[in-house]
Amino acid sequence: METALAKMPGQRQVFFLTILLLLWKSGSEAIRYSMPEETESSYLVANVAKDLGLRVGELASRGAQIHYKGNKELLQLDAETGNLSLKEKLDREALCGATEPCVLHFQIILENPVQFFQTELKLTDINDHSPEFPDREMLLKIPENAQPGTVFPLKAALDPDIGSNTVQNYTVSPNLHFHVITRSRTDGRKYPELVLDRALDREEQSELTLILTALDGGAPPRSGTTTVHIEVVDINDNVPQFMQSLYEVQILENSPIGALVVTVSARDLDSRIYGDVAYSLFQGDGVSQPFVIDKVTGEIRLSKELDFEEISRYNIEIAATDGGDLSGKCTVVIQVLDVNDNAPELTIRKLTVPVPENSAETVVAVFSVFDSDSGDNGRLVSSIQNNIPFLLKATFENYYTLVTEGPLDRERRAEYNITITVSDLGTPRLTTQHTITVQVSDINDNAPAFAQTSYTLFVQENNSPALHIGTISATDSDSGSNAHITYSLQLPQDPQLALASLISINPDNGQLFVLRALDYESLQGFDFRVGATDRGSPALSSHALVRVVVLDGNDNAPFVLYPLQNTSAPCTELLPREAESGYLVTKVVAVDHDSGQNAWLSFQLLKATEPGLFSVWAHNGEVRTTRLLSERDVPKHRLLLLVKDNGEPQLSASVTLQVLLVNSFSQPYLPLPEVAQDPIHGDEEMLTLYLVIALASVSSLFLLSVLIFVGMRLCKRAREASLGVCSVPEGHFPGHLMDVSGMGTLSQSYQYDVCLSEDSRTGEFKFLNPMIPNVIIQDTGREVKGNPPCRDSFVFS
Repeated sequence: METALAKMPGQRQVFFLTILLLLWKSGSEAIRYSMPEETESSYLVANVAKDLGLRVGELASRGAQIHYKGNKELLQLDAETGNLSLKEKLDREALCGATEPCVLHFQIILENPVQFFQTELKLTDINDHSPEFPDREMLLKIPENAQPGTVFPLKAALDPDIGSNTVQNYTVSPNLHFHVITRSRTDGRKYPELVLDRALDREEQSELTLILTALDGGAPPRSGTTTVHIEVVDINDNVPQFMQSLYEVQILENSPIGALVVTVSARDLDSRIYGDVAYSLFQGDGVSQPFVIDKVTGEIRLSKELDFEEISRYNIEIAATDGGDLSGKCTVVIQVLDVNDNAPELTIRKLTVPVPENSAETVVAVFSVFDSDSGDNGRLVSSIQNNIPFLLKATFENYYTLVTEGPLDRERRAEYNITITVSDLGTPRLTTQHTITVQVSDINDNAPAFAQTSYTLFVQENNSPALHIGTISATDSDSGSNAHITYSLQLPQDPQLALASLISINPDNGQLFVLRALDYESLQGFDFRVGATDRGSPALSSHALVRVVVLDGNDNAPFVLYPLQNTSAPCTELLPREAESGYLVTKVVAVDHDSGQNAWLSFQLLKATEPGLFSVWAHNGEVRTTRLLSERDVPKHRLLLLVKDNGEPQLSASVTLQVLLVNSFSQPYLPLPEVAQDPIHGDEEMLTLYLVIALASVSSLFLLSVLIFVGMRLCKRAREASLGVCSVPEGHFPGHLMDVSGMGTLSQSYQYDVCLSEDSRTGEFKFLNPMIPNVIIQDTGREVKGNPPCRDSFVFS
């Protein structure tokens, strides 16, 4: 059954209109049952499952519920068998009163999907009540001059049964003067009238006593009796007459006590005491009368509070009696008008909590609304606040379902407080509110998320094993086990680098550990991925890239490439005595396998045979003369140089250098000094020259035999010491540090052909032949051109 949704500003409201209700009733078929009242409890009314065409057990699986207006539990449903039985005896008169037929409407509600079935139970009347007169005795005063055929009204007996089971006939005990006749009112109720058959004589008999019997039409019939006392009075010719035989008035149910309802009036044409009229309530309609009448003025006033929902109409009879005890009657019909004095009632029939997130339209709650007022006072409007993803739908008569408007997201909002507001259309409008707390249950719809897509961690080389280097953590906006994260490593497959032996992770908190000491010179860094997986079903995961950068420590001392320090004898450099001040004697070349400032080198002259003769440039290792040589200078000088880096702690290496002063030098760019020679000094020089030539010849012959062997040894040592071009970080260098990148520590390109003899460890001579540079070591990143003439040649730039 589809009903209309009417929207008012700021609210989504569902109108339950009477016209739509009538249309629904006219087009729906209810399941009808019938049974007599007063049937014993547990009586089997019917099998609902069979009548609804459902399978055995389907009522239980679909959470069947039975609901009767007013939340009375009159019937009980066995969901397993589908049997509908009485929970207690049903009294038709208590449930329906005088309403005929007596039909009880109740609903059967099923879930998954939500369905409503209208069911009716008709209670048939049985003759379980006897007629009962309102008074055990009635007093009737009749003048002695009453003519035969005069009719005297009597109070009727009351029987709450209906139809043929209510009062059908009246009889009177046998006597000589009266008989009783049974009359019918417009509503079908029977009442008695006493008819005079024979004239009365007060002097003969001043009073009579009769037994009036009321009989119903049941089988067997039931009866009730009352005693009628008749007093014979003196003559009173006129009976009081009311201005109207029927008074119809209306009164609001919230009228205060003492409010005037109506004023009745009667007159009597007799004089004196026979013309004085007194008013009284003659008989009501079997219910307690909340009215009183002023016996003098005839004003009927309210004596109790009225309730339209209990009794909406009163029928009372008013008697006007004169001084001669003659009376007349009239009927007053009082219609109680409804006022909006009952707030709507809201009853939750089904509540589904929590509601899974991401599910489609879901029924959260089923509830019913009711208002015992009538008309607009009983028409209801239901609504919820408009800032939540829920809707109200009218489904069946006064039933509504609260459903989700679309999929919910627990991560955005995990709980909703929904206020259902039910208002009537009366004046003033009355409102009832009910708040439902709906919790959204979590499903695993969010993968763990890292704060960054990549992380860079730093670790100092020579670290201790199992060192904690950082924590990679992820968050999961789900809850419970869906948010419990387990971390794992995803290592690249590199046969040359076994990362599994280097790095590990704590699966519970993402802490990363380096398992063994790292060496910057062997490994500057490595990459891997960290995976984060939750424990949902199915499990979701994400990954982050982690780069571990190894920081250099100053664990390598400077290594001297030139002069070679692999022999016991220091390297010998030749210095002509004619050299100018600042003459470049040699250049110390060194490298450091560390990086950064740990590889920044500086040079220092620690010790010299002649301290003031030589100096070393701190930033490039060039050894130069500081003055002109003189004859007084010793021919052989020993220099001790220190090469140190800029690390912490500072490491260093020492270099021993031997300089031999010679009077002449065979290099073409070094001219021989032009001096006059005397015969004796000339002979000495010639002798020296012959000695040098002889020594050179012998050394050359020996060198030819060992040249290959020496070259192989030197090349092997060069590879082991990582001979080549070393680069240092770009940037500003202190003035006292050397630069070992680019062209090296020499300001010009030099090439020396080093020829060593077997006894060169103790010799003081070294021959250097100038060669055309044929090996060019260029900047890093450029190719090396040419081939050196021998493996023992070193090119320093």
